[in-house]
Amino acid sequence: MLAGKKAIVTGSTSGIGLAIAQTLAAKGADVVLNSFGDRDEDRAAADEIAGTHGVKAVYVKADMSKPDECRDLVAKAGAALGGVDILVNNAGIQHVASIENFPPERWDAVIAINLSSAFHTMAAALPAMQQAGWGRIVNIASAHGLRASINKSAYVAAKHGVVGLTKVAALENAEAGITCNAVCPGFVLTPLVEKQIEDLMAEKNLDRDTVVRDLMLYKQPTREFATADQIGETVAFLCSDAAAQITGTTLSVDGGWTAQ
Repeated sequence: MLAGKKAIVTGSTSGIGLAIAQTLAAKGADVVLNSFGDRDEDRAAADEIAGTHGVKAVYVKADMSKPDECRDLVAKAGAALGGVDILVNNAGIQHVASIENFPPERWDAVIAINLSSAFHTMAAALPAMQQAGWGRIVNIASAHGLRASINKSAYVAAKHGVVGLTKVAALENAEAGITCNAVCPGFVLTPLVEKQIEDLMAEKNLDRDTVVRDLMLYKQPTREFATADQIGETVAFLCSDAAAQITGTTLSVDGGWTAQ
């Protein structure tokens, strides 16, 4: 489906990002994986994708809180793969606190990684896509790009910003063969969420089922987690020819959360 396409997925050595990279590779795309570290495990993840799917897969280190490194990631990916056709902005962090207690440095970090990095990678990737007359940009927003929750001011602001940025990019490139959309997951079962479940079990002295049902999935009418693979398949669909007329919109994968 995506044979010959070249893709960047930011924040992609674990969880949702890794699942997206694996799915795009399974559809035939060459992929660049990214994180801020420089571990053997990161390069091994790329090697495993290449070996499993018979595509080119490389790891590029970049700190997505730094504008120059965001833009340099696109340049390095283009050099490694021979171009960039697909950009998936997935990198993100979270911090929870009330507004008056929110550390300014954490606000700056959340905005930089969750929102500004997407601006910088898009700005770097769009010229080549425009010249080629084809491109797919998928920004991983969140149900919190459409709804709010207490104590998540920076995350909600950033994800709302991602949705708005997505719409502007879609309109600016509507006649250029480039689509830009935002995927808005609800709770997705990843290693990070598993750690949150364990922490809540210890903090509240509750069993796992109670924590999941009453403290997490009460917002999702299906009472089920989405999976990282489902997010990957959603992204792949948005990159396909079948989605050529889908642009500037949000696609929720949230078990009905935002339907309420």
